[in-house]
Amino acid sequence: MKGFLHVLAAMVVMGLAFWAYQENYRTQAALREVRDLHDQIGLAHSRINMLNAEWAYLNRPDRLRDLADINFERLGLLPMLPDAFGKVDQVAYPLPPFLPLGNSVNLSSQGADGIEPL
Repeated sequence: MKGFLHVLAAMVVMGLAFWAYQENYRTQAALREVRDLHDQIGLAHSRINMLNAEWAYLNRPDRLRDLADINFERLGLLPMLPDAFGKVDQVAYPLPPFLPLGNSVNLSSQGADGIEPL
C-alpha cells in the first residue's frame, strides 16, 4: 500500500511538472505577443506623429495664402468679406423625423373575446 502511494505521488508530481512546463511556454508566447503588439503600437504612434507634422507643414497659413494666390483665377475664389456670411435665422434646419406610432390601440365596439359589450 505504501508503495502504491509513492507511485501515485510520483505520478501526480510528474503531471504537475508537465502542466507547469506547458504553462511556462504558453506564458512566454503570450509575453512575446504582447511585446510585438507594443512594438506595433509604438510604430503606429510614430507614424501618427509624422503625419501630424506633415499636416501642420502643409497647412501653414503662408503656404495656403500663396496657393490661393497662385490658383486665384482658376478657382474663382473671392476675398472674404464680412457681408459674405449669412445669419443664423437664414439656415434651413431639417425638420425632425416623425416618430413611428407604436403600441397602437384598436378601438372597436367588440370586446377582446369577440362579444359585444352590453
